[in-house]
Amino acid sequence: RQMAAVESIGSVSTICSDKTGTLTQNEMTVREAVTRHAVYDVSGTGYAPTGDISFVDYDFLHYHNGPPSGLTADVRALAQVMTLCNDADIKRDSDGRWRLIGEPTEGAVLVFGRKVGINHFGWNRVVEIPFDSATKYMATISEDPDGDRWIYVKGALDAVLPRCTTQIGPDGRTLEPIDPEYWEVQMEWLASQGLRILAAAQHDIEDHIVSFDELEQAPNGGPTGLTMVGLCGIVDPPRPEAIQAIAEARNAGIAVSMITGDHVDTAKAIALEMGLVDSPDAPTLTGKQLEQMSDAELADVVRNVHVYARTSPEHKIRIVRALQSHGEVVAMTGDGVNDAPALTQADVGVAMGIKGTEATKEAANIVLADDNFATIERAIAEGRRIYDNIRKAIMFMLPTNGAQGLVLLAAIIFGWAALPMRPVQVLWINMVTSVTLSLPLAMEPAEDGVMSRAPRDPKQPLLSGKFLTRVLIVSLLLGLATIAVFQWALQIAGLSLAQAQSAAVTMLALGQVAYLFSCRFLDRSSITTKVFYNNPILWYMIGALVVLQLVFLYAPFMHPVFQSAAIGWRVWLMCASLALLLFLGIECIKLFDRLRNPPVLAEAVRR
Repeated sequence: RQMAAVESIGSVSTICSDKTGTLTQNEMTVREAVTRHAVYDVSGTGYAPTGDISFVDYDFLHYHNGPPSGLTADVRALAQVMTLCNDADIKRDSDGRWRLIGEPTEGAVLVFGRKVGINHFGWNRVVEIPFDSATKYMATISEDPDGDRWIYVKGALDAVLPRCTTQIGPDGRTLEPIDPEYWEVQMEWLASQGLRILAAAQHDIEDHIVSFDELEQAPNGGPTGLTMVGLCGIVDPPRPEAIQAIAEARNAGIAVSMITGDHVDTAKAIALEMGLVDSPDAPTLTGKQLEQMSDAELADVVRNVHVYARTSPEHKIRIVRALQSHGEVVAMTGDGVNDAPALTQADVGVAMGIKGTEATKEAANIVLADDNFATIERAIAEGRRIYDNIRKAIMFMLPTNGAQGLVLLAAIIFGWAALPMRPVQVLWINMVTSVTLSLPLAMEPAEDGVMSRAPRDPKQPLLSGKFLTRVLIVSLLLGLATIAVFQWALQIAGLSLAQAQSAAVTMLALGQVAYLFSCRFLDRSSITTKVFYNNPILWYMIGALVVLQLVFLYAPFMHPVFQSAAIGWRVWLMCASLALLLFLGIECIKLFDRLRNPPVLAEAVRR
């Protein structure tokens, strides 16, 4: 959305990314269902409501009385809450594929309900409390076909469990006192598998109640006195390309941090699977811990933490500011309206093009059309390539213009009777090189190892002292070579003034061609076969320059206009030889620069 972001993203040193849909495929499926009675495996993939619900006898479960027969009441109760406290829907397209309308998380539990055989038919929703990232739950008052009314709540376990005083017994109907330890054990087990966890609770109420305000409220608002029904463990497979992109980003010295609302154990498992961290003991921070830390305390640890769990959009701003306090260039992803401030605070705000809100896209510098983390990594590589090409183009244009000025300045200082080039000839060489040789550098592909370099310091000038020195030396060498050819043609070869000046123009053109090859690699040696390929437009433009120069030298109608004249093969050989020496001399300068100031590799700053 903003062209200036190309430079910023090329120097990104830290990426803070959402998990769902960016690092993962956002195609959620319920894999495990946990009730007071037992744990059940759920088969099937995608949003097709087909699959089996099978009993699992795990050793640590001592609460069941043996395998159930068929779908028991506890599973049906869990599925009913997940189905009725839900705003999603699934439709079957004409091609037979099932399509989700709504949020993927809600779609996953809705499909689970359909697999169990639960649907909305005959039910009426009276009122609802929509899901909010701050409260982390959704609640509805629903009326069944018999006219009875129920509160149904689904959300994060830490938001639902404190509202419960009872739980459904093994038979799916009787109630017993809540056992928080049991549900905490099940949650930790599900989270250790990298599953996202949704809890379900319910409560029957009087038929006349039409608002949550008529009910007993929890201290932080919302319904209380609920009955715990069960948990759903939802899998969201990682994107394979995101795993590779994370590895490439880390190899490029770019730290990647995951910020998610999931349980900390779920976040750890996903981070380990995706290569965000190297050890299950890697440090993590939760939203609650963030709130207890001062800005200074957060800044002390933020560069070593790459997993943030149970966070809210407000926490993202603090994380960005803490990273920026260390001079980090931060890219932040977001999709919700509440993410807009964090995207504005970040050096590069990245909005999701598919699931992102318009407010988020307006606040962002970059919009991902495919909501894929791998695209961010490719954008960073592209940003580095474009920045390199800008420097290459400047590095090429400054010495070529400097050489022309040096030639004319030398003639004036030494009081030569004739200028090595007429003003109209200077205009010619500027015109043809601007049209031809300046273009290929803008089309240069990324250099090998562009993502193995350390992120660029944003305070670093476009042209460092090293490059400015190189500009001056190349200007001097190219100017001296042009003057040498002019003097040789006039004094030694005995050519006319017009021929000597034409020889000087030819030397300047061929010298720029030689320098163009050297500019293809800023620091690496250009004495390699790679300098001759990977950029077809390079050869088209060099061919165009040669043709134009031949017209300049040998077309009769050009001679009176530019005071040019034809030159022989000896002059061409002299100009080509000096151009080759110029190329080798520039490569020696680059070698000296590499020995004196070796490039900083990503390994030196990898976190």
